[in-house]
Amino acid sequence: MKRIVLMLLCCAMAVGGYAQQQLGQRSRVKSPVVNADGSVTFNVYAPSAQQVSVSGDFEEIRGRRLEMTKQENGVWTVTTQPLRPELYSYSISVDGVRFIDPANSYVNRDISTLSNIFIVTRSSDDKGHLYQVNNVPHGTLARVWYDSPTLGTQRRMTVYLPPAYDGNRRFPVLYLLHGHGGDETSWGDLGRTSQIMDNLIAEGKAQPMIVVMPNGNPTCDAAPGWWHEGMYTPDGNAFRRRGAKASMEESFMDIVNFVDSHYRTIKKRSARAVSGLSMGGGHTFGIARLYPDIFDYYGLQSAAAQVRLDDAQFDTQMSRLFASKPRLFWIAIGKDDFLMRMNNELRDYLDEKGYPYEYYENDGGHIWRNWRIYLTLFAQKIFTVN
Repeated sequence: MKRIVLMLLCCAMAVGGYAQQQLGQRSRVKSPVVNADGSVTFNVYAPSAQQVSVSGDFEEIRGRRLEMTKQENGVWTVTTQPLRPELYSYSISVDGVRFIDPANSYVNRDISTLSNIFIVTRSSDDKGHLYQVNNVPHGTLARVWYDSPTLGTQRRMTVYLPPAYDGNRRFPVLYLLHGHGGDETSWGDLGRTSQIMDNLIAEGKAQPMIVVMPNGNPTCDAAPGWWHEGMYTPDGNAFRRRGAKASMEESFMDIVNFVDSHYRTIKKRSARAVSGLSMGGGHTFGIARLYPDIFDYYGLQSAAAQVRLDDAQFDTQMSRLFASKPRLFWIAIGKDDFLMRMNNELRDYLDEKGYPYEYYENDGGHIWRNWRIYLTLFAQKIFTVN
């Protein structure tokens, strides 16, 4: 027994010493370094490694790896070509094993994948500037629990309150919905909602508004690790088999009623908007058909919005929706998005029926880079008149 304890103690000391060594090296290695021309230098201390590379969503290496070169001091390094202003994600591969960059503390989780992030910006007019924290008045981002009588559970959502929110003035509300595999943290972390809203409001490009980002999974009350099911591995399908008492769309008024009763909102249709990406775009489409008199602005982003041909109930819902004359029905999608066909079918249906909508198409696919753009555009279109 004593021998086992001694061996465990020796192992702990060895691991501790290695950790301290890595900590010391990390403090000397700077990565990533955004250079003046927009190029980015990555540095990784891995003296024993045989091959080190970078993977990311920058244009020059998308779909492949950027190989790094080893220096005499054991630091591997590589510099990209100048990158366009944007928020980028990346990871490091050391001898075929994926890691986050040990010198970069800024990490996002997308379902179960962790990636480092950095921002390239060159002027106050570019996307990088919009996505970063600037010296402007800041809103408040809070995680809030609410009761959902329809689902029979207490659930969590994220609420953004604009800088001018003081408990006296009333504000319009944007309900912002995530996609499959996401949760109530997605729009705040991956979508940069608070940074985008702070900057747009400060520049006078968007009306001050409350933004509500609920958990759209009716069988999950909150993000992984933040409710009683514990620290399970998120995979986008957790607990779906157990079934829910109602759908996200059917339970959505629980959220609206809670927000209207706990915040200083403008309680009328012209002061409510709902928008979502992918699965959340499908939820937005369903909410529009169920509650046509509650919201005045709808934003479908890369939406999983299924047209139900030869479905009398669907036609009746759509007729009632557009008879109510919403101020905006907006569709946005990237040219390479795998849901393009579904969105084209929706547009064909709207065109055939003569229902008015706005359409925005850009490059790229089913990615957060596009959804940040769509939030930026949609936020500037809503609540211009209340």
